[in-house]
Amino acid sequence: MDDDKQQLARQEDQAGRASWVPGAVIVGAGPSGLAVAACLAARGVPATVLEMSDSLASTWRHRTYDRLTLHLPKRFCELPLLPFPRGYPAYPSKGQFVAYLEAYAAAAGVAPRFGARVEEAAFDAGAGAWALRLAGAGGGGAGDLLLARWLVVATGENAVPRLPDLPGAARFAGRVLHTCDYRSGEEFAGRKVLVVGCGNSGMEVSLDLCRHGAAPSMVVRNTVHVLPREMLGLSTFGIAMALLKLLPVRVVDRILLAAARLALGDTGKLGLRRPKTGPIELKNLTGRTPVLDVGTLAHIKTGKIKVVGAVKEVTQRGVRFADGKEEQFDAIIQATGYRSNVPSWLKDGGDVFTSEGMPRIPFPNGWKGKNGLYAVGFSQRGLLGASADALNIARDIHRQWTDTATRPVVLRCNSAVV
Repeated sequence: MDDDKQQLARQEDQAGRASWVPGAVIVGAGPSGLAVAACLAARGVPATVLEMSDSLASTWRHRTYDRLTLHLPKRFCELPLLPFPRGYPAYPSKGQFVAYLEAYAAAAGVAPRFGARVEEAAFDAGAGAWALRLAGAGGGGAGDLLLARWLVVATGENAVPRLPDLPGAARFAGRVLHTCDYRSGEEFAGRKVLVVGCGNSGMEVSLDLCRHGAAPSMVVRNTVHVLPREMLGLSTFGIAMALLKLLPVRVVDRILLAAARLALGDTGKLGLRRPKTGPIELKNLTGRTPVLDVGTLAHIKTGKIKVVGAVKEVTQRGVRFADGKEEQFDAIIQATGYRSNVPSWLKDGGDVFTSEGMPRIPFPNGWKGKNGLYAVGFSQRGLLGASADALNIARDIHRQWTDTATRPVVLRCNSAVV
């Protein structure tokens, strides 16, 4: 009996130290998190946005290269409730997109709480809410404890740089960096640079290096679909979306590949072999995005950008490739993408997320889990997919909010994260 009283006293003390957050808590102030917050605000549902960095859209602002533009036309990238300014080009720049996000947050009245890093979040059955423990001041010690009925995970699929092992990299005399630390090819002018990766980032970084007088070589280990960004002055993505309303995926893929061959030639002859599965079908099955060419292929054809095979090991002055050849380089840039950080802080999310921190259920149905848990920005469908998920999440939370708004709430915090 005494033990029960002591346990109850501890629970009441914990609940007293926790702050109840009305509405939803959204972790992440990137485009996805802002979209959910704006859609909730439009429905009259309060939300608290937690952002570990010192600004919204921190990835776009601080971890992207200078020449980055949206890969798709702006009409496919605008967030719910607010279009891009009329004066923006078809493919807004990084700076323009960040300015749009700032205006978007201001218009919706969304004011993220910056410097708020979630160390752990778990569902507290006693409270019927999610308990989030934040890092203390300076990143150490126990910080605030928040309780919220709904938790929206908006840290996205690009939270942490993916850094594959490069054997021997520690002995390399030059610089090794990830694209998150790359800004411009200007600092590499006159140097030989190895770019590891041939996705959109690898292609664009190679192009940027070339335009700044560097000599890039691009590692291509796997097959890759390369499509022209536009066909006959129209967005390739827009054409594909229109055709998919009329034709099966495989038929649309055949049309796209035929048009790509006419526009770009046989990319296999350049060392860029195509997968056997078509670009849209492959995207649906694996999430692998086709590369939209913005000028890189032209420089590959002239030899200004070299295509090379897999790396076996890094030497002091360069690289030894899988075919036994060696070449010297001044720098190595890893264009190897990003991964989710969800497994490092979210507990009790196994019904929504895999061990890699990606949705178990593919788009368009992976946005909702149990106990008020939601995911946005993980659809592998870019901003268009994030917007669709944000609308669904706001609609679902609003329905519950209106159902429970007049009910009394009794809390008993049993959280292990307290």
